[in-house]
Amino acid sequence: MALMHAHFFSKALNVASSVEVILPESDQGIGVTASGAGELPKVLYLLHGYSDDHTIWQRRTSIERYAARHNLAVIMPAVNHSFYCNEVHGERYWDYVSEELPTQMQRFFRISAKPEDTFVAGLSMGGYGAMKLALSHPERFAAAASFSGASDIASMARRRQDDWERIYGRKAVRGSENDLYHLMKVNADAPVKPRLYVSCGTADFLYDQHRKFVPALQKNGWDVTSYDEPDAVHEWGFWDREIAKFIPWMLEK
Repeated sequence: MALMHAHFFSKALNVASSVEVILPESDQGIGVTASGAGELPKVLYLLHGYSDDHTIWQRRTSIERYAARHNLAVIMPAVNHSFYCNEVHGERYWDYVSEELPTQMQRFFRISAKPEDTFVAGLSMGGYGAMKLALSHPERFAAAASFSGASDIASMARRRQDDWERIYGRKAVRGSENDLYHLMKVNADAPVKPRLYVSCGTADFLYDQHRKFVPALQKNGWDVTSYDEPDAVHEWGFWDREIAKFIPWMLEK
């Protein structure tokens, strides 16, 4: 696999932005199994969590080996502590991730632009971002995943004052474009919707959110597969196992 460190000026952020990109090669080298050479790679947007950055999936998992088996390009953007939102007192990270980033990636790299070849996944804050993208733009993705995701941002916003004030200001989160429960309802009747995969460990501090989120998706007609791992916590061993499972699952027809 080829590893690209992409730095480009973002109009949405009005600053240079950083993205890590893994691209398939026809010859992967010793010890890496590859498939699908010659075809335009399918694309997985892989999102980081609150305490990390765009390099973390490479450092803590075997994402490159998992992607190589399926001729898969992986795009990993940096969004700081934005929760993948247009911040009231900050930057327009939602515009960046949802609009500018995919457009620029299509310009820079030979990757598939087909919705049936496009996927998104993330952990914790990135799980929220992945679900927000899939529920806001269901026509763009074939599948999406949240691992240990923050799914009830409205309730979290009531308890936290630090980043929440910068991101949301004094606006109500419940019922807004940042509320996953609102998005799953307003787009429940979308003609095309992605398959969703939502997982969490039973010992994770976000497990209560996970338990409420999955049945709400099902009630609103979303095709969701859920997985609860006994005793798993908020840690990279679980997320490495999950991304290894999700990639072949998302590619199933």
